[in-house]
Amino acid sequence: MKRFEFHLRISPEQYLDYYRGAVQQVVVRCGDGSTLQFPASLLQPFVTPAGIHGGFRLICDDQNRGARLDRLP
Repeated sequence: MKRFEFHLRISPEQYLDYYRGAVQQVVVRCGDGSTLQFPASLLQPFVTPAGIHGGFRLICDDQNRGARLDRLP
């Protein structure tokens, strides 16, 4: 299993592009400096009226499939 940790700060206005489907992939820089791309649909459970803020962990298999996004404590 691969694990990638990163922080997000997406305002409600910025998230509208993801919600409307204009942007389908999220690109983030991880704590180790690597760049990660994943489907924007994984963000849906974390949307609040204030947008999306906080630390997250993306977990996937060794072939980068079966991605799961969790909020860090």
